[in-house]
Amino acid sequence: MNDGLFSYLLDGSHWQFGGTASIPSLILTHLWYTIQAVVVAAAIALPLGLYIGHTGRLSFIAINAANAGRSLPTLGLIILLVVLMGRGFLPVLIALVILAIPPILTTTYAGIRAVDPAAIDAAKGMGMRPLQVLFKLEVPMALPLISSGLRNALLQVIATSTVAAYVGIGGLGRLLVDGIALNAYERVVAGAVVVAALAIVVDLVAALVQRSVISPGISGRRVSRRPTRSTPAPSTAPAPTGQPG
Repeated sequence: MNDGLFSYLLDGSHWQFGGTASIPSLILTHLWYTIQAVVVAAAIALPLGLYIGHTGRLSFIAINAANAGRSLPTLGLIILLVVLMGRGFLPVLIALVILAIPPILTTTYAGIRAVDPAAIDAAKGMGMRPLQVLFKLEVPMALPLISSGLRNALLQVIATSTVAAYVGIGGLGRLLVDGIALNAYERVVAGAVVVAALAIVVDLVAALVQRSVISPGISGRRVSRRPTRSTPAPSTAPAPTGQPG
């Protein structure tokens, strides 16, 4: 199987665009599904998490959403939505959005609530309005947790988008489903390797973006500074006096 795996991955015909087994085309389709799901989930979860964290109201929604998101069977949800709505990408998108909302919502809520109350009181004492406190203080301080929730959602959706192939949608899941149907297990293993590699690459890119966006003072990492050249201190010794003749 190892020889078959590497021969499948190294076969140039599988890396050409076009065709149902084209790995680059499947990767782009997989990424397109992932981006759509995470963007829609973020558009829903970020405002809700900011509101709940800032006001302290409806906090049970964030807690229950986290528990519900972990317990929902994604494949079963997709099949149910396909039965109700018919085949197509929309049922898959809805299921992936439902999967991506909990990590974004809970980390946004937790990040806002973790801001030091003394800093909030100081901001209010300076005359900041509630929205100014939220976007100028709480959101920047909560960015490490918010970005970690987005990264978590990205990885979950990338891994779960493979089940879209079970209902006739594209993506890297086609390698798994078609490989099982054709007893081509080297294709199944190759598909799993490509999905894992894609998740690693996307996570590394997201980590670089997170590092460039978040201030070092908030993230806790040290800032490397160039060593400064020390200037000698001026001498305070008395100047020598001339000898009497």
